Amino acid sequence: MMDFEKRVKENIVRNEKYLSGFKKWLVKKGLANKTIKKHLSNTELFINDYLNYYDIVKSEDGLGDVFSFLNGWFIEKCLWSSRNSLKETTSSIKKFYEYMCENNFVDIDTFKKTFRFVKNNMDELLEKVDEFNNFDDYYNEYWKVR
Repeated sequence: MMDFEKRVKENIVRNEKYLSGFKKWLVKKGLANKTIKKHLSNTELFINDYLNYYDIVKSEDGLGDVFSFLNGWFIEKCLWSSRNSLKETTSSIKKFYEYMCENNFVDIDTFKKTFRFVKNNMDELLEKVDEFNNFDDYYNEYWKVR
């Protein structure tokens, strides 16, 4: 196994403790099982797939990557991306990092700045996912300047 693959597997195993704690946190919040599964799945996509895609980033260091994930990778690589799935995924990641803040795994100020920025740019993200899902418009806009 290549060194990179080994390090990815180690990071995924490492993330299990956060996902397990996050699940318990969601249960304590009284969320329905279906909602919990959705939040875990969305969060796992971000911390285990995206944060290990280009480089290996620990989940507690991933706040700086949230917007780039939502603004590009999620929209372009996830075939199910839509306005609704973008909002759901954003909500799941935000809840995950709320859990991380409450347990002192991430800095609360960085958390607040990150999600304030995401909120302030949500209209842009929703427009981008609409354009991408209307392939002709996305393709024409993408190639117009090139």
